[in-house]
Amino acid sequence: MSKYHSLKQSCYEANMQLPKLDLVIYTFGNVSEADRDLGVFAIKPSGVPYEELKVKDMVIMDFENKIIEGEMRPSSDTQTHAFLYKTWDNIGGICHTHSTYSVSWAQAQKDIPIMGTTHADYLTQDIPCAAPMSDELIEGNYEYNTGLQIEECFKKRNLDPKEVEMILIGNHGPFTWGKDAKKAVFNSKLLEELAKMAYLALQINPQAPRLKDALIKKHYDRKNGANAYYGQE
Repeated sequence: MSKYHSLKQSCYEANMQLPKLDLVIYTFGNVSEADRDLGVFAIKPSGVPYEELKVKDMVIMDFENKIIEGEMRPSSDTQTHAFLYKTWDNIGGICHTHSTYSVSWAQAQKDIPIMGTTHADYLTQDIPCAAPMSDELIEGNYEYNTGLQIEECFKKRNLDPKEVEMILIGNHGPFTWGKDAKKAVFNSKLLEELAKMAYLALQINPQAPRLKDALIKKHYDRKNGANAYYGQE
């Protein structure tokens, strides 16, 4: 058995959550998971329908975007994943989808504003939308440059990828990440729900205000702060 079997299994299970959570249709989307000790990550193969996907199909890559193990071509977004793993060494899983509401905000080239306490339970910031890629970068190494686009957006806005584990790429769609693939998928579903809630709120009241700071702090701290009291000990 391959020494990467457990990594492939974990990556496979995360990918199979995407259709179950209504985050993808057909062959859209991909999830990867990294093993920092082994210096590799597993990722979904390109263009394989989820109903046909098997554990053995997961492709093992190193952080330089070289195939280490696998018989199929990896996801077309693999260079973006490799870039982010190499750039942010604290993340262990990445997810990319084309979920409806998240993509709609990306196509509108708009940040998702923090409008309610559901958003504040997980984030104290608006969800950023990176500006559409320049023609020069599109014509270059597009997938690598998508990673660069994400990094530059976070630097420009002084955001911490440990605190804001998601982004929209203008005209493209969402990327999320976390400590492992399971958390990255969780963040993708969270992002989609926050995108939907914000969209519907603005349809009901186009002048609906951003959530006030006191409520942002209260809801974030009670779930994530030093004296958090949400859930069980």
